[in-house]
Amino acid sequence: MDWDRAYANADFIPDGAGYPARWVAAATAFRATANARLDLPYGTGARHGYDLFLPEGTPRGLIVFIHGGYWLAFGREIWSHLAAGPLAHGWAVAMPSYTLAPQGRIAQMTAEIAAAVTAAAAQVAGPIVITGHSAGGHLSARMACADVALPADVAARITRIVPISPLADLETLALTGMNADLHLDAAEIAAESPARLTRRPGTDVLVWVGGQERPTFLWQARMLSEAWDCPWNVAPGRHHFDVIAPLTEAGSDLTMALVR
Repeated sequence: MDWDRAYANADFIPDGAGYPARWVAAATAFRATANARLDLPYGTGARHGYDLFLPEGTPRGLIVFIHGGYWLAFGREIWSHLAAGPLAHGWAVAMPSYTLAPQGRIAQMTAEIAAAVTAAAAQVAGPIVITGHSAGGHLSARMACADVALPADVAARITRIVPISPLADLETLALTGMNADLHLDAAEIAAESPARLTRRPGTDVLVWVGGQERPTFLWQARMLSEAWDCPWNVAPGRHHFDVIAPLTEAGSDLTMALVR
């Protein structure tokens, strides 16, 4: 099995290389008009910041979106437009960055996201829904795991977690060239693979994946669904780069899965 090919999303998406530039343009335009508090700190590190987008009036609750990039690339700034759908329903949306590999290990990123969720929760009252895409899907799923150190009052407010195209078991990632920077070993694979861990009691989870994604991502999503005995949704016609696009739409199935 060629695991590098299995995880090579852009190679199997028409104009896959052009997506990041379009994301940057859409996010920049959105931030120019949004009601936002940018660059809020949740720690002391260079990437320990988050952006908070606010709806009109008092927020109904908080949605946290965690970006992807195989824990190696991107930051919160190029996903701002994905807050549009939840904002239209009166939800605040927090988007954190986190330390990327090789400067950080995945276990460190998990702890950072827990800190970011805690900081954002202090800014917005009400229920919390956590979502994320790809590597961010992994990190959002980690927030549903019983071992993650969230304050009890914050954990109690988490009503739903929706991992999008998540990496649920990290073993095969260690067999790719990416592991030169990720440095995954057997201990971290066991400790950081959500499909091998216990879900926090009472945490509602819905796994989301695109129907046209690479087989490996369909397998990862299904594996998490089976491990946690939770539903999964296969979005027809969506590939790895456009599966998150419906978050810009107030009435999309994905947006409604977060704000229901």
